Amino acid sequence: MFLKRLTILNYRNVAAADLELSPKVNCLVGHNGEGKTNVLDAIYFLSLTKSMANSVDSMNVRHGEEMMMVQGVYDLNGTEEEISIGMKLHQKKHVKRNGKEYKRLTEHIGLLPLIIASPADATIISGGSDERRRLMDIVISQYDPEYMHALTAYNKALQQRNAMLKAEEEPNVEILSVFEEMMAEKGELIYQKRQAFITEFIPVFQHFYELISGGNEEVSLHYISHCQRGTLLDIIQRDRAKDRIMGYSLHGIHKDELDMKLGGFPIKREGSQGQNKTYMLSLKLAQFDFLKRTGSKTTPLLLLDDIFDKLDAQRVEQIVNLVASDAFGQIFITDTNREHLDKILERSQGNYKIFHVEGGRIEN
Repeated sequence: MFLKRLTILNYRNVAAADLELSPKVNCLVGHNGEGKTNVLDAIYFLSLTKSMANSVDSMNVRHGEEMMMVQGVYDLNGTEEEISIGMKLHQKKHVKRNGKEYKRLTEHIGLLPLIIASPADATIISGGSDERRRLMDIVISQYDPEYMHALTAYNKALQQRNAMLKAEEEPNVEILSVFEEMMAEKGELIYQKRQAFITEFIPVFQHFYELISGGNEEVSLHYISHCQRGTLLDIIQRDRAKDRIMGYSLHGIHKDELDMKLGGFPIKREGSQGQNKTYMLSLKLAQFDFLKRTGSKTTPLLLLDDIFDKLDAQRVEQIVNLVASDAFGQIFITDTNREHLDKILERSQGNYKIFHVEGGRIEN
């Protein structure tokens, strides 16, 4: 799969762009803050129907404008597909495939698999556990529709249970039990799918880390869940009184965690900037490898946003060798430094395009 043409209108700081793309390597060069990342975000939006930066869709409309639109023409295993997303301020967005609007956005997720690595990924290590759960969710949801439906149902039951727990009046135990049973049923399913994913994912992740670091460091990744303590329904109901005092649910798969270590110690505490970035990029490349072998059986798009900063020359060289290999399909790379990009282009056998980005304007 590859993106043949990208059209952008009033998306974030990009007023208008119509780009014919290379099926292999596409480089976006420019200073920070000029709009390189916004181009990648438009591609992300077409795959996952949401921005990687803004959870509120209207925040992606360019300042001073009333509407926005992004459109992509894809070669999907030999078949041309046109995906468009448009919206007006204060109205819902419309997602269309070949001119026909989706009834449910979940029907689209997984059609155009995609992985992005960016500086924002630092929060997966430094941020809360929700960031690390999202690491699992964003991959599994792209190849397993049942997982996405279960996650939606679980979160809805969790929200309703929490609303009852924090209410002033004493909750109706029968109704509370209905939400708890839904959380337990969907939570057990989500746990099983997360566990299966992580078991297969870990050795791939460690392989990429070893390649980039030169094999000088040992890393680990461990999945922790309340489901490992016993039946989830019993665990949720056991502390119902404590949950009532706190006003929210203390147990469930919404508290799942990924324990990330470097040399046997938490990487959040022990890792240098370069080691943290290597860890994160290895996670992303492992996600790519996993999606490539599952789901729609097509090679995902790989978006690399300013990935070389804080890395030593040896690690940069290893990353360049990796992404320029035949293991990857279409790649989008942003950087302020042409030197890094030129090294990749030297290995791309001429199949590349370079775009200069300045003030939201994009020139080939």
